[in-house]
Amino acid sequence: MRLLLVEDNDTLADAVSRTLASHDYAVDVLSEGDHADEVLATQTYDLVILDLNLPGMDGLEVLRNLRRRGSDSPVLILTARSEVDARVTGLDLGADDYLTKPFALEELEARVRAMLRRRGGEPKSTVITHGVLSFDTKSRTCRVDDRDVDLTPRERSLLEVLMRRFGKVVSKDQIAESIFSFDDEASLSSIEIYVHRLRKKLAHPRLAIRTVRGLGYLLDAQ
Repeated sequence: MRLLLVEDNDTLADAVSRTLASHDYAVDVLSEGDHADEVLATQTYDLVILDLNLPGMDGLEVLRNLRRRGSDSPVLILTARSEVDARVTGLDLGADDYLTKPFALEELEARVRAMLRRRGGEPKSTVITHGVLSFDTKSRTCRVDDRDVDLTPRERSLLEVLMRRFGKVVSKDQIAESIFSFDDEASLSSIEIYVHRLRKKLAHPRLAIRTVRGLGYLLDAQ
């Protein structure tokens, strides 16, 4: 899952991005409205967390432009307690939810999960199961049969992408868009390494990550 956080308070942005990254979300962080507007014109995110008071271009204008371009990415707006009119305007412009500052990071996490669930990016249950393989999207734990599997954050993100698209071929580009953020040194060749490591850790006769030559990878579990 790739998220965009637009927040000009460095301390808050760092706390939020670290919290979300700890749950294996790939988080891009921007601090200026006009820069966010440029990025959103060319890239698609699973969810946007948008502050309203931004330098350059305010958050409402960023939201207005996003919806004018036809994007349906969920948007969670962050507002000060006194900005009632701005919250109402944001919802009218197409925001999906809002959170009033100051807020608990646990509440932010819960709202993000709920918004992704409504969009279809999160299952109603936190556990995704395919055959002998199960993955808990909240606790970030993986099991094969009765065996716990210890995975790195990047391996967990890769597994989640494959499990959410079970039965479908997932290209390297799709994987990269889901698991890498701006700050990551991403390369398509590195994905091959992550797939290799994941195969070894998941090793089971009724489980396979198949390479579909020229197209990508397919998770097969029984």
